[in-house]
Amino acid sequence: MTTTTTYGVGIGWRPEIAGFVAGLPGLRFAEVVAESVPAHDDLPPGLAELLDRGVTVIPHGVRLSLGGAEPVDPGRVEHFAAVAARLGAPLVSEHIAFVRAGGVEAGHLLPLPRSREAVDAMVANVKRVQAALDVPIALEPIAAVFDWPDDELDEAAFLTEILDRTGALLLLDVANVYANARNRGTDPLDLLDKLPLDRVAYGHVAGGAEHDGVYHDTHTDAVPQTGPGPGHRPLRPAPPAGPDARTRRRLSPGGHPARGARRNRRRRRLPVRYMTTDDPIALPGGGEGSLADRQAGLVAALTAGAPVPEGFDGRLVEIARVALLRKRAGEVAKQWPLLAAGLGGGWMREFAGWAGARPTRGALRDGWDLARDLAERGALAGDRGCGVGGARGHDGL
Repeated sequence: MTTTTTYGVGIGWRPEIAGFVAGLPGLRFAEVVAESVPAHDDLPPGLAELLDRGVTVIPHGVRLSLGGAEPVDPGRVEHFAAVAARLGAPLVSEHIAFVRAGGVEAGHLLPLPRSREAVDAMVANVKRVQAALDVPIALEPIAAVFDWPDDELDEAAFLTEILDRTGALLLLDVANVYANARNRGTDPLDLLDKLPLDRVAYGHVAGGAEHDGVYHDTHTDAVPQTGPGPGHRPLRPAPPAGPDARTRRRLSPGGHPARGARRNRRRRRLPVRYMTTDDPIALPGGGEGSLADRQAGLVAALTAGAPVPEGFDGRLVEIARVALLRKRAGEVAKQWPLLAAGLGGGWMREFAGWAGARPTRGALRDGWDLARDLAERGALAGDRGCGVGGARGHDGL
């Protein structure tokens, strides 16, 4: 018999706000980016303290690329499953999106075409992940700056078919629903009326901002007070839970694991139980015009300056490309603060000029390669106070 436990308001945990989160009274659960949690080494101190307080922690994946036409990477699945077991989580979550294609990382969650081929790819990869998990998975639809040109299904039918064929739960991000409706000029309540809300595991509430005529789901700005639909229906404000606040509908199935049980599960390593080739799970085929081919073309346009694939809105893809470049520059600056500070107001210009035709290799490696490029061009003058010293501090990559 499946039981449902309601926990209340939670928050997205990040190392930068660990001290703030630790001081929240009555916190019942938190969500953590799964890829930021080590599977076997020491947990970040703030996260370990939450577990010791009996706070439920949910791993939220961002790198599995479940909607990719390529099979999910076994190593990433193994880490995802191991983190879930280590945290004693009652469920995990990931996105209805893809993040890599043709062996290239996009560095961001990208939308899928609402097509049968994309449904098949998503279902195949979700089932492979489910085979490695001991707990349910909830799937989150993303916010997208642009859509694919040849959708076969409307959004509600697309999402519902994925949920039905996988048996997954729904992570309902109302910020994403709002962002998509605002950009498309539709009413967000129309989508909510058609979704299987009885499948909601928990929900996200966060804010965004408009740039270049497009609303971006930033998760750092205030929650809008009015919606984009007819009459601008009022939206309820987010609870004052702090940065990157997340709220839930429920966590299911199972209850809040006892503290001792959580500690025991934290030490257990889960093997990846991959299905054999005889199992009825198949990804779509490749070839010109296939989902794999078109995803690779889109990633190349967003990360390496390749032409925008036919049928896409070039203006919106360019807006997305610039937004991804800014995000990437910010992540590199966090890893290489002296490098960014030394370039001062020229940081974004220098980074964009270097990275515009280079897909990311990760923020740490990007900063290393950029520093070497600047040094070779003589752009790291000592009187600018940065550069070479920062690069040497990361020697050994």
